[in-house]
Amino acid sequence: MTLKVIILAAGKGSRMLADLPKVLHPLGGIPLLGHVIDTAQELNPEAVCVIYNHENTRVKDALASEEVTWVPQKEVLGTGHAVSQALPHINDDDQVLVLYGDVPLITEGTLSYLVNTTPKEGIGLLVANVADPSGLGRICRDEQNNIQRIVEHKDATPSELRIKETNTGIVSTWGGLLKRWLPSLTNDNQQKEYYLTDIVRLAVSESRSVVGIEAFSAHEIQGVNNRWQLAQLERYYQQIKAKQFSLAGVAIKDFARFDVRGRDVTIDPDVVIDVNVILSGHVHLGEGSYVGPGCCLENVTVGKNVTIDAYSAIKNTVIEDGAHIGPFTHIHDDCHIGKKAQVGNFVEMKQTSVGEESKAKHLTYLGNATIGKSVNVGAGTIICNYDGKQKWETIIKDGAFIGSNTALIAPITINEKAIVGAGSTISSDVPASALVVTRAKERVVKDWVKE
Repeated sequence: MTLKVIILAAGKGSRMLADLPKVLHPLGGIPLLGHVIDTAQELNPEAVCVIYNHENTRVKDALASEEVTWVPQKEVLGTGHAVSQALPHINDDDQVLVLYGDVPLITEGTLSYLVNTTPKEGIGLLVANVADPSGLGRICRDEQNNIQRIVEHKDATPSELRIKETNTGIVSTWGGLLKRWLPSLTNDNQQKEYYLTDIVRLAVSESRSVVGIEAFSAHEIQGVNNRWQLAQLERYYQQIKAKQFSLAGVAIKDFARFDVRGRDVTIDPDVVIDVNVILSGHVHLGEGSYVGPGCCLENVTVGKNVTIDAYSAIKNTVIEDGAHIGPFTHIHDDCHIGKKAQVGNFVEMKQTSVGEESKAKHLTYLGNATIGKSVNVGAGTIICNYDGKQKWETIIKDGAFIGSNTALIAPITINEKAIVGAGSTISSDVPASALVVTRAKERVVKDWVKE
């Protein structure tokens, strides 16, 4: 058997009330369609075809790196017409699985069961029994409980509307059958569309088997039609991620206030994550580390036993074992923090490396700097790295001491064990083991206020 997957992603999503195509709206930081493609690839199909609206290439452009075949739909005439656009890529003996780009949480387990249950030369349907089937197609069965047809909500009779078993839209069948059935579909219905669901009626007319199976959970077949449904699925998705990490030994203080956004977040056992933490992109948290409340980490690698205190924003950074960050620290644009280094409250770092056991604990800006080991950077220190046109490098070598309220005007090198006195403005290199002070001599004018 050769499996091919067709994903329908040409809908406009007008109920989202957004310029962004519906299937590109993010769920856990990944486009809805991205989730479906990921799950489809887990089935190891020979090919995945994505049907997109030819008038809007944003979907194709946004996911251009995906290993799929992009198939334009020149006219939006219904699901049957959409699937027919992929037929040139389908062989007669292929098993074909049809998915939807706005049903992001369908699982590989459910789809594998559907594919394996689909009768040879028949149809397998994913169905659901729901309390409120409003707007959904109904599964119509005969007295022997055999599926006979699917009727859409707008075309259903009053008795059919009372049926609780509904169609999810996800279907598995065979390439040769689709090639025979799809050209014979008509649009004789309320919406004047060519329904893929009408192939069930055609299969029954040929005495072919049609089986229906139910998904393992209701959430995995939930489609996204508006922002409220997206918000509900977001919370469910984050709960899944929190459960996975918790069962792997991670202490998550409140799963309802924890967000993972991206495909590549890994957390070692014995990590503690406080409330309102957001992990985005490629993130790794090493064993024994702590992430405080309100922290945002994007593309960050954290070593073992690292402390990141409250409300720190860190991006594109490597933090080595035992370092202490925050609170209220902003680190971004390719930074590196060495073992047991300390970067404290209201410190901003940009394109800077801080060596082992160095400290910058208060109210400091470090930009385009290379800071060695055991360096102390006092409160209020500013590296003046930008002259209005170009950025310049600062080097602070091992054991140097930078006093509080100091301005270092790059390019500049502070050599080993040099000391810069508090309140200085330094614009030239400082020799090793030297003391440099540039502040004016203190002067007291007595009785100046009276005079």
